[in-house]
Amino acid sequence: MNANVVMPLSGVARRLIADQIIDENTAQEALQGASQQSQSLVSYLVQNGLADGERIANSISEEFGTPLFDVRSLRKTALPTELVDPKLVKNHHAMPLFKRGNRLFIGVSDPTNLRAQDEIKFHTGLSTECILVEEGALADAIVKYLDDEEVAFGQKLASLDDAGLEDLDIQAVDEDGDNNEANDSDVDDTPIVRFVNKVLVDAIQGGASDIHFEPYEKTYRVRFRADGILKEVTKPPTNLAPRLAARLKVMSKMDISERRVPQDGRIKMKLSKTRAIDFRVNTLPTLYGEKIVLRILDPSTAQMGIDALGYEEDQKKLYLDALHEPQGMILVTGPTGSGKTVSLYTGLNILNTTERNISSAEDPVEINVDGINQVHVNAKVGLTFAEALRSFLRQDPDVIMVGEIRDLETAEISIKAAQTGHMVMSTLHTNSAPETITRLLNMGVPAFNVATSVSLVIAQRLARRLCDHCSEPADLPHETLLAEGFKEENLEATQVMRPVGCDKCNNGYKGRVGIYEVVRITPDLQRIIMEGGNSLELAKAAKELGFKPLRESGLLKAAKGITSLEEVNRVTKD
Repeated sequence: MNANVVMPLSGVARRLIADQIIDENTAQEALQGASQQSQSLVSYLVQNGLADGERIANSISEEFGTPLFDVRSLRKTALPTELVDPKLVKNHHAMPLFKRGNRLFIGVSDPTNLRAQDEIKFHTGLSTECILVEEGALADAIVKYLDDEEVAFGQKLASLDDAGLEDLDIQAVDEDGDNNEANDSDVDDTPIVRFVNKVLVDAIQGGASDIHFEPYEKTYRVRFRADGILKEVTKPPTNLAPRLAARLKVMSKMDISERRVPQDGRIKMKLSKTRAIDFRVNTLPTLYGEKIVLRILDPSTAQMGIDALGYEEDQKKLYLDALHEPQGMILVTGPTGSGKTVSLYTGLNILNTTERNISSAEDPVEINVDGINQVHVNAKVGLTFAEALRSFLRQDPDVIMVGEIRDLETAEISIKAAQTGHMVMSTLHTNSAPETITRLLNMGVPAFNVATSVSLVIAQRLARRLCDHCSEPADLPHETLLAEGFKEENLEATQVMRPVGCDKCNNGYKGRVGIYEVVRITPDLQRIIMEGGNSLELAKAAKELGFKPLRESGLLKAAKGITSLEEVNRVTKD
């Protein structure tokens, strides 16, 4: 959003200015920032340290003539947690406090948040009434409310005994999206059922992204990919291979009699009324049987929020500014498994409001999101990315997401959409932001069209995050740091850490963090593109304009002790 745009002041903003809690410039900055991040003004002010939460609450209380409610006085067991979906609580920053008859009272820090009131009323069928709560206390209460849901989910996983493993709510999902109970009649083998279910549960508990069932001549192994690294977890007897394959194929509604060609399927595991985990299943005939890989699709990863992804502040601002442009194309690039889908969905969630028509074409649809019209492309029946795009453009879209630009036809339609008043988001498989521009040109897209339609390019990688409990300083000489690319003037503030390993992590690492190269296509870069400049010229110009290359962003993460220098070297290159 343009920083020079003057936004109309709300009643809350005017009151805070009158009480000298904020000045008009801060109000304008906060209103724009809150709009970009789909937050209320009050939440934005407090979370960004622009004003004191208690002073704001007292001012609003006087303005609206409503008393302040101390949410800390409520017992956790008294909260009507069963009435409101945690997603609504998180999205609207509004928490159910208590119910009286047919009226549900919800705590908010901004009483002008009418959208929260209306949506909760619609979903619950109850009359709703807002109660004013101080922002800090409300944020703490919501975190606890949502954490309790996660704790309950974890406790259910941990408490599953052998009998419970048989009774898990597991459903096959057809290509048309219908759910069906997994039928055990074809593989009536209780130990195999328990074993497979236990592997799925262990993978979820261990934060794995993939599960590999692999047959060999004399061994059979199961591996999990956690934090991007594969690790062997168990080695069942080799003679169980056909029965394990049959069980997984039954669960995902595949043809168990067909072992000669690859097959695709999907499984949904429901462990609570508010959370389910999807598994995308693929079989591959190998020399000694079928290798089966399950990719774990956790919808909560798409709701992480931009602050959790690891963007530097200047990079985050570039992404948010591009998202709120009325038209243009945002491209996210990187190898498979680099987090492109999460970056795209994070942006889509920021734009996902009732005022926008959002459509996506994906192969396959990995994460289901309410409010987005998601299309699973199917080349066998002629539903390609290009055909889906043509259909989108006939349905008055505001935002279009294309899973991947693979050919000239898809690229041309995407660019035409970006030039005619639509926001287009997509991915390409390239190594850096400048190479993304070169790839489009090599596909055959005219340089003028690329220069005038692409507004932002994000190249990214995922690096393992150092464990907070056991990492320790790495004693590296200055010469080594300089050779790796650290700047001499920043060496005093640089604290490179190294992994150690403890019972709370995986060999010194826990979780992953994004490393990004975010490049806005400025007039200078447009000129280089139209003059036929190559990726090296674009990279040099981007660096001169202040855009951090991937390597520099990675070193910045290492300097802050977020990841290790070894990880930066593993996922980036000069």
